[in-house]
Amino acid sequence: MVMGEIERETDVAVIGGGPGGYAAAFRAADLGLEVTLIEAAPALGGECLHHGCIPSKALLTATHLLDRIAAAHSMGIRVEQVSVDAAAMNQWKEAILAQLAKGLEQLAVRRGVEIVHGRAVFAGSRRIRISDGGAGTLTFKHAIIATGSRPIHLPGIEIDGQRVMTSREALQLREIPERLLVIGGGYIGLELSSVYARLGSRVTVVELTEQLLPGIERDLVQVVQQTLGKRGVEIHLHTKVTGLQSEGQHVAVSLVQENGTTQALEVDRVLVAVGRRPNTDGIGLEQTRVEVDDRGFIQVDAQRRTTDARIYAIGDVTGEPMLAHKAAREGKVAAEVIAGEPAAFDNVTVPAVVFTEPEIALCGLSEAQAKAAGYTVKVGRFPFRALGRALTLNATDGFVKVIADAERDVLLGVRMVGYDVSDLISEAVLAIEMGAQLEDLAASIHPHPTLSEALAEAAEVALQRAIHIYHPRTKTG
Repeated sequence: MVMGEIERETDVAVIGGGPGGYAAAFRAADLGLEVTLIEAAPALGGECLHHGCIPSKALLTATHLLDRIAAAHSMGIRVEQVSVDAAAMNQWKEAILAQLAKGLEQLAVRRGVEIVHGRAVFAGSRRIRISDGGAGTLTFKHAIIATGSRPIHLPGIEIDGQRVMTSREALQLREIPERLLVIGGGYIGLELSSVYARLGSRVTVVELTEQLLPGIERDLVQVVQQTLGKRGVEIHLHTKVTGLQSEGQHVAVSLVQENGTTQALEVDRVLVAVGRRPNTDGIGLEQTRVEVDDRGFIQVDAQRRTTDARIYAIGDVTGEPMLAHKAAREGKVAAEVIAGEPAAFDNVTVPAVVFTEPEIALCGLSEAQAKAAGYTVKVGRFPFRALGRALTLNATDGFVKVIADAERDVLLGVRMVGYDVSDLISEAVLAIEMGAQLEDLAASIHPHPTLSEALAEAAEVALQRAIHIYHPRTKTG
């Protein structure tokens, strides 16, 4: 130990103050454990609060309102001279982040969680060295790794944070570029494409694979792609960026398609959004018995315990899906296991939401996954255009689809694309977790007129007794 360093002891050391880390720390403290939460950034909240989930949803909300104002004309409302003050919008967003971060700090203080701001590196299976502001050594009985993930950088493409950005810089909304190239058609790229397109940028999206949002069913993605097309977003699939060159105030871009066709573009800004990698390098795992796979993800069991019995891992560092709500659930499980509670990450489904225009939400198995698992499936699909509330919202694009086991009518999965489906999916998650049948959804009275009726209506379609659309009776199979 270096002279002048502080040496601490704690029951639980949590490395990382994002949704998983602070959830683990708070739960452990509630269970009577002494907790030290180590966070390299100046405030709690992690990537999600400061550079991801919350700022992106703030900008999506603000720009969606801009859209709604424009659409008000069809409702007989006349609005003139609407303008956007990007600096004021960014200030509003930052105020939200500050408020949430302050709230987390207050919750930590009330629970007696010690917050140490610094960089943590394992010095063994029971010791952590902390550099920067919280310099010292920490001895722990148990540790929880919650260090999250970071954007993947493409080889040969330099991220300067100005002309060529990651999502972190794009969310700062420093300016509205006239022409924006987005490399990557995943959820991050498409959400930010929606923001900038609504603000007036001419957006081009380049995706290496055969469709946007790889891994999500094509019928859902098609609705989003059509909306992007109506907004003037140019989409290049099966396409790779082979070169970027800054030329004064612009960036020259070289593209090549799968068939070898090349194309040159000139844009003002480039956003690289091709995925994320776990923050497991540089934290001293080699000084422990923790094992990682060839992608850098930490191997854990159902209790979130690593191959080093005293060390747990949660969130993005443990693999897909990289979602804040999954991390938070895992954090609570790890804390409860350390405290001697009977807990395990045994959830049947983890919901996912893409906040595109319109939104996509899903949980459980897709049709293909259900069939691959040996099920004979029964599917019900109900379009928003047949829903009264969707019509009154001018939001008729999309549908709700339910997938069930044809033998027992047990719900296996739900897929949604449409307005506000991010707030509709939780009912489906609860239904799957409880082993609900189609009859449970169909017979549960949903208030009218609401968007939530679509889930019950889709169940009725699957049961071949739909009222609000005509659905010929067919044999199950």
